[in-house]
Amino acid sequence: MTNNIIKYQSLINGELYENGNWISVINPTTNKIAGQVPALTKVEIKKVYESAKFAQKNWEQMPILKRISFLNSWKQLIIRDKLILAELMTNEIAKGTKAAYSEIDRTVEYIEYTLQEALRLHPESYTGDSWGSMNKLAVFEYVPKGIVLAISPFNYPINLSVSKIFPALVTGNSVVFKPATQGSLVGLHLAKLAKEANIPNGVFNAISGKGSEIGDSLVENEAINVISFTGSAVVGNRISQKSLKADLILELGGKDPAIVLNDADLEDTATKIIKGAFSYSGQRCTAIKRVLVQRTISSKLIPILKEKVEKLTVGLPTDNCDITPVIDQSTVDNAKKLIKDALDKGANCLVGNKFKENLMWPTIITDVTTKMNLAWEEPFAPLLPIIIFDEVKEAINIANDSQYGLQASVFTTNINSAMSIAKLLEVGSVNINDQSQRGPDHFSFVGVKDSGLGVQGIRPSLLAFTRPKGIVINWKTKI
Repeated sequence: MTNNIIKYQSLINGELYENGNWISVINPTTNKIAGQVPALTKVEIKKVYESAKFAQKNWEQMPILKRISFLNSWKQLIIRDKLILAELMTNEIAKGTKAAYSEIDRTVEYIEYTLQEALRLHPESYTGDSWGSMNKLAVFEYVPKGIVLAISPFNYPINLSVSKIFPALVTGNSVVFKPATQGSLVGLHLAKLAKEANIPNGVFNAISGKGSEIGDSLVENEAINVISFTGSAVVGNRISQKSLKADLILELGGKDPAIVLNDADLEDTATKIIKGAFSYSGQRCTAIKRVLVQRTISSKLIPILKEKVEKLTVGLPTDNCDITPVIDQSTVDNAKKLIKDALDKGANCLVGNKFKENLMWPTIITDVTTKMNLAWEEPFAPLLPIIIFDEVKEAINIANDSQYGLQASVFTTNINSAMSIAKLLEVGSVNINDQSQRGPDHFSFVGVKDSGLGVQGIRPSLLAFTRPKGIVINWKTKI
């Protein structure tokens, strides 16, 4: 180890904390150590929950405008440290500098919108008249559920962390935050800023550790009221089995199809497919991960896709290339495995299939059939299969015959076709004539099947972290 390796501490009960045991975060571009974070133990995790539980009641009883004041101070520090956060993202997840700045700007807008929307979470009132109870009035306010465990992924380490943390905090919950290891430098820098913003002790806690050692104790603690997790379906399903009484909000994987009909605007369609499939090297749950194109126009669309993908720049995140190194070697190995299986079964490589350590050139595989693993498995890499269909019902069946159901796209100039197909697709959202995507952030974001559980967004998240509590007033008629 060299002395210049950056080290971040966890935040427990308002204090920056380390225990002398460290986890190394690897830079995907250089495969060298980008920094280190503490490897906490089960005993330390238990203490985190104790402090979060103790702090939550006082935070809940604080007026919402005062909570917002604390959170606005934190937001200002995020803006101040924009350059530092962007550099951390470039180093630990190989995100281009321009894209990193964009993510931070989007996150600041998310915070501002969330804090405003929280003020509009008004109580609801009901009378008992319609049930024959004339002298009865109920007022239901939204109260916090308690302790939120927020587990974020590597690919959007600021946006997908804040989208859990801030809705939970502004509604009066305390938060235990666990960022992915790749992304924990960013996550623990956010924690450092929370301390600087004087977020009350124990209200927000940020931890790090090896999932194999603390994973179960992290999600099984009886103090947890809500678990908000973004990551793989495998881990998400394990959380659903291990968690005890906690409400679950799970944002998992996807195999988002883009269905292209024979009357689509091919130039516009190709542009959006390439952006949807290859932004951030395809490492997005909402990335287009398979194209289903009608046979009659496949020979026209495929050359356009090839031309556009060959124009993508490949290289370093500091050069703002379109394609940068994927997160780790296992991602590369999985992509190679999927490509080999497809080629061995008769598919053809249109472009790509070139690798240099963690850097994978954008790859399009044609003549893919449903007998190939690439038709079904999520590569989380710049790898796009093209499947040809004849009848629209065939495309719908292929799209639906999947363990995933996050999003889909339909490209056509016929609104009747678009709406008819959209109604039949078993996904959370259908994008007509556009790529699958998470935003705008105030839209409801939901997956079905192995793509998730619960609803996110801005108002949906505020509701997910609260519960209605009623006060029923009864009186006797005196007049």
